[in-house]
Amino acid sequence: MRLIFETGYNSLRMKKRIRITLISTLAVLVTVIVGGSFYMLNYSLGVDADRVAKLKEKYHTVMNDNPELKPWMDSLQRCKALRDTFITMPGGERQYGTFVYGWKHTGSTAILIHGWRDCNITMLPIAHIYEQMGYNVLLPDLHGHGRSDGDNIGMGWKDRFDVMRWMAIADTLFRDSTGTTRQVLHGVSMGGATTMYVSGERTPAYVKCFVEDCGYSSVWDEFHYELGEKFGLPDFPFMYTTSALCKLRYGWTFGEASAISKVKKCHKPMLFIHGDNDDFVPSWMVNPLYAAKPQPKELFIGKGSTHAHSYRDHKAEYTKRVEKFVSKYIKN
Repeated sequence: MRLIFETGYNSLRMKKRIRITLISTLAVLVTVIVGGSFYMLNYSLGVDADRVAKLKEKYHTVMNDNPELKPWMDSLQRCKALRDTFITMPGGERQYGTFVYGWKHTGSTAILIHGWRDCNITMLPIAHIYEQMGYNVLLPDLHGHGRSDGDNIGMGWKDRFDVMRWMAIADTLFRDSTGTTRQVLHGVSMGGATTMYVSGERTPAYVKCFVEDCGYSSVWDEFHYELGEKFGLPDFPFMYTTSALCKLRYGWTFGEASAISKVKKCHKPMLFIHGDNDDFVPSWMVNPLYAAKPQPKELFIGKGSTHAHSYRDHKAEYTKRVEKFVSKYIKN
């Protein structure tokens, strides 16, 4: 009888230990997943708290990498032609932008969108292309970038509405004697994705064409790639939990932020640009994007170029391709 009692007692103790071990393991697993999800969200969508302090450094970097810009910038600053402004978005936040009136005094206008954790300063080389064409140029700082308000990065998905607000501002700011503008939207990296997101919306008639340079096919695809390349992790569980956390905090998911789904709806002209050695937004992403976009469309591959370096590596050809493409649809 005593043996039976001890055996039963030991069995109960064993079951209790197993239960405690399972609960402890589950608690640790949940803690790791939740903590990892918050880390991933902050890593990908957290803003640079020192971004304003770094603007002068970014400017010098751009000038050193593109010495041909210095005489142009000196001239603009000497003539006080480079102007800046803040606008208030419907949600109350202030966003910053820089603009230049074109020397041809027409309504032809380029709106240029920068990349992830960058600012409008990094788009000055592209601004130079359009300013030399006689275009008005507007360079906004996106939400949470540069001098604009914001405590998170929208990866272009929510930014598309802010960009459309900037487009409306540009139409008022740069109207010519005909009472309207003719606009091209040109973005690089996250700005390229933003451009594609905008293209799938119902854009006003004054928006004539788009140029996207090395934008990702979707936020999910981009983060999937980064998770595997940088951390060696599979999608499950972190992609799913982090996307759900993004939905709770910011109102959107990685899967819905699809550039492919947007370019499918775009019937205005688009020039796709991508370096064939891009290992940040991998080069293959341009293929399904280009395939999904209805005509008219064109594709320029920067041979040997890494991420966002197609202009740096192929300045003459990049400039020629952009000028030729845009001039088809905007008569200046």
